[in-house]
Amino acid sequence: MRPTARLLRTDAGSDLVFTRTFKAPIDDVWASVTEPERTARWFGPWEGDAGPGRTIKVRMSFEDGAPWSDMRIEACEPPERLEVTAADEAGHWRLELRLSEDNGVTELQLIHHLTTEEGMGETGPGWEYYLDLLVAYREGTPKPDFDDYYPAQKAYFEQLR
Repeated sequence: MRPTARLLRTDAGSDLVFTRTFKAPIDDVWASVTEPERTARWFGPWEGDAGPGRTIKVRMSFEDGAPWSDMRIEACEPPERLEVTAADEAGHWRLELRLSEDNGVTELQLIHHLTTEEGMGETGPGWEYYLDLLVAYREGTPKPDFDDYYPAQKAYFEQLR
């Protein structure tokens, strides 16, 4: 698998940006990344009373032990933007999804707003993997194997620094 992410430096820090494109309306792609029965197919289910300023529980089904973690919804602007934060033993995560549609084709950007560029060699391949799980779910193709992403993509992400 080839990594696709770009590292963008902003006034606020560094952003790791991943992009996927779908031949589908924006509302359908939005549902794939926000409805718990659909997120369960590629990321994991979530539960709780969702809304800006609220915290939900998210299960990372494809991680060892399939742990549940708290995720705070910072912004939700359907069907174009979702921003969440999470803190766990792996660190503090600030993630943003941006969607846009042009002529029935929806582009999804996952932006990992980094607190540090350390560890990108470990986290970058994981986001590539999860987004390719989303692609496989939407296209009805076989799920990718994480072993094709890590450690194979580690050097790519480390050289972005």
